[in-house]
Amino acid sequence: MRQNERIGAFVERDMDLRDFDIPRYLAMLPLFSDMRPPELRRLAGGCSLRRLARNEHMFRVGDPCEEFHVCVVGQIRLYAVSPAGQEKVIQLIGPGSSFGEAIMFTGRPYLVAAQALTDVLVLTIRKDAVLREIDEDPRFALRMLAGLSRRLHGLVSDVQSYSLQNGVQRVIGYLLHEQSAQGGTGTEAVTVSLPVSKATIASRLSLTPEYFSRVLHELAAAGLIEVDNRHIRILDVQRLSDWPVS
Repeated sequence: MRQNERIGAFVERDMDLRDFDIPRYLAMLPLFSDMRPPELRRLAGGCSLRRLARNEHMFRVGDPCEEFHVCVVGQIRLYAVSPAGQEKVIQLIGPGSSFGEAIMFTGRPYLVAAQALTDVLVLTIRKDAVLREIDEDPRFALRMLAGLSRRLHGLVSDVQSYSLQNGVQRVIGYLLHEQSAQGGTGTEAVTVSLPVSKATIASRLSLTPEYFSRVLHELAAAGLIEVDNRHIRILDVQRLSDWPVS
């Protein structure tokens, strides 16, 4: 069973937050998987759970940051707003993914806003609890650095994509990434379910919603995909991967 499926099954059993076993949940996350039960229980003492309704903000630009967060259930978008008022989605956060670690260590306020795209359950871990564990075991700091490095690598890949790929390539790359992330293997036909709205994905890819929809229609007209609202069936993974773009 994949990690997100294991976490999902665990959460379904423990959705009464009064009985939510935070140490067990932490042990299922890569960042904390090497910690011993006493360490997990100690870290859990610095954690809290919070529910957010769809469209509710968890924090906004300029709010103080004294913790980081793990999305337990739902989808969250991290976004920035330009001086002209245009929103840009920086990252989409799903179950099992953490956010806020880097800015927490700087002592500065949040540079982006976090908004729930669905009903959300978030686990928050206080800075003082993290620093205490780093003092107890420096290997914990190394695991956090590894996670931050993966995040940085992803952001660099995004910049390369926006700079070197045209819009069609970005859309195809996103669909193929989701195909793999949702368990698709090989080149057989597979249905990809978009986790959020097309407008949100378009912003994530630095595209307008209209252009994103136009590319989907073009790929459908070419016989590469079928579009049914948020469900996109990739008819031939290899052909889509090799699709010529101008």
